[in-house]
Amino acid sequence: MAGNSDPLSPRAKLAVTAGKAVAAASRAAGRGSGSVIGGRVALKLDPDLLARLAQNLDCVLVSATNGKTTTTRLIAEALRAAGPVVSNALGANMPAGITSALAGGSDAKFGVIEVDEKYLAGVARDTDPKCIALLNLSRDQLDRAAETRMLAENWREGLAGSKAVVVANADDPLVVWAASSSPNVIWVAAGQMWKDDAWSCPSCGGVMQRPGDDWFCGECGFRRPTPSWALSGDHVLDPHGSAWPIHLQLPGRANKANAASSAAVAAVFGVPPQVALERMYQVQAVAGRYDVVQFEGRDLRLLLAKNPAGWLETFSLIDPPPTPVILSVNARGADGTDTSWLWDVDYTRLTGHPICVVGDRKLDLAVRLEVANQQFQVCENLDQAVQLCPPGRIEVIANYTAFQDLRRRVGN
Repeated sequence: MAGNSDPLSPRAKLAVTAGKAVAAASRAAGRGSGSVIGGRVALKLDPDLLARLAQNLDCVLVSATNGKTTTTRLIAEALRAAGPVVSNALGANMPAGITSALAGGSDAKFGVIEVDEKYLAGVARDTDPKCIALLNLSRDQLDRAAETRMLAENWREGLAGSKAVVVANADDPLVVWAASSSPNVIWVAAGQMWKDDAWSCPSCGGVMQRPGDDWFCGECGFRRPTPSWALSGDHVLDPHGSAWPIHLQLPGRANKANAASSAAVAAVFGVPPQVALERMYQVQAVAGRYDVVQFEGRDLRLLLAKNPAGWLETFSLIDPPPTPVILSVNARGADGTDTSWLWDVDYTRLTGHPICVVGDRKLDLAVRLEVANQQFQVCENLDQAVQLCPPGRIEVIANYTAFQDLRRRVGN
């Protein structure tokens, strides 16, 4: 492979230029950022382009079912203390989007890359990362994502023998099993609120025992490793036992957990926890998530929740009743077309909140809320739902394409 002083080959330069041109044309036509189509064109012209672009970068890959976009942003902010960063900050996390992002960072020292769970092994092969962060694995997009244990197996095989330092969540048995094939793992006690995908042992299929925050398999002895980093309330505990305060503008326990994992990653690159955590305060919103926008005389807080684990975390951070809640669910290609996951979400946590339901699959959601004995109204669109709510704060929770629809409607 080319050394550090070698520029990109003529073919690679052509691929980058063509990709940028196609992306610009796509943006001009109003079809989004253009990063995915641009990356696809570039990879067609030079299939090795991702590896070529990554060869002069110290890369960290971030993969998980929940929290990877936010964690990618937090790590990118932390590493900027040590040099210029290139990152796919808007969440285009498959090879085309990643290639497109790296093509835009010619002076960068670090690549901070969010990777879709299904593509992690391949992207790790191409980018030869210094570090890989694994946060969690839970059910998601049931019609097309592999069953969670199959994803964990894919990770386990893909990471076996990797030279990367793997920063992994010690509280998620699937992540621990996947990461255990790696020779160099740093365990983080980041917590696991959603446990329904981790009752059977990924190693032998036995029943998992879960006393308190611990877990182990009573049959094969597979157990929670001892973490060297931990989230403890509003602090991150480092391997020396020092407690560093977490100051975030992002809400909720899940984001503190993301910050703990991000601090452990930053330390791999030589950025001390105090510096890393202070820099994370800069992140106010992530691709529109957590933004508060004014619309029709109300303050709408936009919250993304794509699967049962995400909805559970989101319910834990909304304002108490009687704050109104608008729920929006679609089932388009990017969401997964199977909405049966709605039955895995505990909607009784919304008791006391006035609820309005919108989105393509509002009737699926209405049936689920009816069974959960919730009071709700089905509305034609966001405008009607907002008008039914009193002035003040409204919590708006939506899955992926429903969230994009909402952002467009409120001009965010």
